[in-house]
Amino acid sequence: MKKIQYILGALTLISFPLGAQAQKLAKDSTVNRTVVVEQEYNPDIMDASKVNVLPKVEPPTVSKKEVEYDATLMPSGNIPATVMQAYTGKETQSKASPGYARLGYGSYGNLDARANYLFTLPNSDRLNLTFHTNGMDGKLNMPDDQKDWNSYYYHTHAGMDYVHAFKKVNLNIAGNFGLSNFNFLPNSVNNKQKFTSGDVHFSVKSTSDDMPLQFRAETNLMFYERQHELSFSDTQEGMVRTKAEATGSISEEQFIGVALAMDNVFYKNNQFEDYTALNLNPYYLYENDDWKIHLGAHVDLAFGFGKQFRVSPDITAAYTFSDSYTLYAQAKGGKIQNDFRRMETISPYGQTAGQLDATYEQLNAALGFKASPVAGLWFNIYGGYQDLKNDLLQSALTFGIEDLQHPSDFYGYALQLDTRNTDNIYAGAEVSYAYKDIVSFTASGIYRDWKISDKEADWMLAFKPAFEANFRIDLRPIPSVLINLGYQNISREKVQGQKADPVSNLYLGGSYELFKGISIYARANNLLNKDYQYYWGYPTEGLNFLGGVSFQF
Repeated sequence: MKKIQYILGALTLISFPLGAQAQKLAKDSTVNRTVVVEQEYNPDIMDASKVNVLPKVEPPTVSKKEVEYDATLMPSGNIPATVMQAYTGKETQSKASPGYARLGYGSYGNLDARANYLFTLPNSDRLNLTFHTNGMDGKLNMPDDQKDWNSYYYHTHAGMDYVHAFKKVNLNIAGNFGLSNFNFLPNSVNNKQKFTSGDVHFSVKSTSDDMPLQFRAETNLMFYERQHELSFSDTQEGMVRTKAEATGSISEEQFIGVALAMDNVFYKNNQFEDYTALNLNPYYLYENDDWKIHLGAHVDLAFGFGKQFRVSPDITAAYTFSDSYTLYAQAKGGKIQNDFRRMETISPYGQTAGQLDATYEQLNAALGFKASPVAGLWFNIYGGYQDLKNDLLQSALTFGIEDLQHPSDFYGYALQLDTRNTDNIYAGAEVSYAYKDIVSFTASGIYRDWKISDKEADWMLAFKPAFEANFRIDLRPIPSVLINLGYQNISREKVQGQKADPVSNLYLGGSYELFKGISIYARANNLLNKDYQYYWGYPTEGLNFLGGVSFQF
């Protein structure tokens, strides 16, 4: 009973406010109406930016899938073939050993000694030291059953070369010393000779393409002494040789430049005149993928001795087509000083009859064609005309033309060096081929038809080369073995119906590497045992050989 009373009381309390509200609402009119607004409580939180709430991190889930294989049969021809490229490392040239030395000895007392070492210093500096001596000491057969000649000839050279690389310029300092000792023919007026030479070299050369001018400049202090001379005693020659060149670009394909060369020559002997020789060589150069044209001239001046003014062309033009075929033409010239160094190369046995003017190449004009039809093969065919003023020739003080083959009347007299004007028409060819490091060969030949201005002195052409041929083949069957075979032939100019014996040297050589850096070598010369002369009246060795050992370190 009490429960029913409680329920009725609660219902009465709930319904009472609803009724009161209904009465109040009913009193509002359309104009006057009460609106109750309730605003949610949302207070500001100070420093809300400092409240960090990290999102809830759900661990990743991985759904396992079944692997499906395509087992459908398909002809292999329908599948595109892709071949994985073979891996090849970057090719780099093996670094050469900085040191080299060899020593050999053979018949006729042949001596071959050489040493060289290249020092690589900090800051890209390089210092190269070199030394070599070669020669012979043995009996040589004389013609006409004359007594054998106890001949000896030794040449020694020592040199130093230093290069310092600055940022845009290279500095080069070098020095050389040379000594030649030899004797003359039996019963000659002089029995021995000694040449001493030395020079010091200073040069600078630009190496950066960013510079507005490319340049090089050098000066050389040179000394040479000839002892036991027939006409002059202990003649000494000093020379200051200066060279300079500067080149500037007009455009990407055009350049202009000028070169200067000057020789200041001094003699100890009063019978020789001091002189200065000056050469100017301005030029214009045009070069692109097809054409290379060089237009210039040589202007030569002399002060104190020699012809004072000469001019010769300096012109070359080459056109390249199909990448490796070139047609070219030239018209060149210039002065060649007949100093003591050049006289030794023409003939060490030659005596000076007096001071000689410089040889001048007035013109050397040629046309040619060179090409490389296949990889490794090159050939060059050319022909032209050469005009030489004061050409340096070797002759005899006493000479009979009937003695060209066996100049018995020549012995007891000195070989003389003198000059005459000469010219020649020439034609030649060269070919070379190389296959990897296994085989290579070179062959060349040139024919010349010589004329001399002084018809009464045509016998001075007797030792001028009418035809020169050279052939050499190098074969390396295995990496440690090298074999070379060669032949040299020099046929002399025919004068008054006769010719001197030609040079005919067939030679064979080779080397074998015993251990890394250690090899043995050998060479045999004049395999045909021919009698010939490189210098007028002076015989050379017959069949001879030389062998030794070489080191790389």
